[in-house]
Amino acid sequence: MASEEASRNSRSRREPEGRFPRQDKYSVLLPTYNERENLPLIVWLLVKSFSESGINYEIIIIDDGSPDGTRDIAEQLVKIYGSDKILLRPREKKLGLGTAYIHGMKHATGNYIIIMDADLSHHPKFIPEFIRKQKEGNFDIVSGTRYKGNGGVYGWDLKRKIIRLYRKEVLQKLIEKCVSKGYVFQMEMIVRARQLNYTIGEVPISFVDRVYGESKLGGNEIVSFLKGLLTLFATT
Repeated sequence: MASEEASRNSRSRREPEGRFPRQDKYSVLLPTYNERENLPLIVWLLVKSFSESGINYEIIIIDDGSPDGTRDIAEQLVKIYGSDKILLRPREKKLGLGTAYIHGMKHATGNYIIIMDADLSHHPKFIPEFIRKQKEGNFDIVSGTRYKGNGGVYGWDLKRKIIRLYRKEVLQKLIEKCVSKGYVFQMEMIVRARQLNYTIGEVPISFVDRVYGESKLGGNEIVSFLKGLLTLFATT
């Protein structure tokens, strides 16, 4: 009887089924440029996913001087959800994806970092699966992939960025190693991670092309992206 009671007490002290330890905090880095239409929806979906799963979080919006009023929308979101959950850390102009992550990292208080795009190409509903995967394998990094399991793709192309979960200290070390500043930055980080023998878990997810607006990659940026890949392969 005593052992049964001890077992029941032990179960009562555990986190509820499907929920996560509150001592962990997840900082989402959300770089934006002309995402006025998408930003309220992606933030709502993130808040919903985190809240329903009992995940401690903050969302850091790094707007690069969007001319479409994205910053104004972000300021309204801070008022709606609170400055403890939504942090607006803007920059004056478009300075590149890599430097946006570096800028966001300076303000992150979580011990895990999630990087994703604001254009809804990745649904936030997958984030609890990333966290679960990280806990299961004690991974340093968890990456979304469209090549495993039930992952799918809808309008996805070469230019699409990848959602990733990092231990904060791992991301800090990778950023110190990386030399790319544009869209190749995320690819370089995963290459450097393998060089440094960090463990990487994968979660199958579906990718969806932009909900509103056009891709932020123009012809010159695509050329820069391909040049960056060549440089990366030449130096690794």
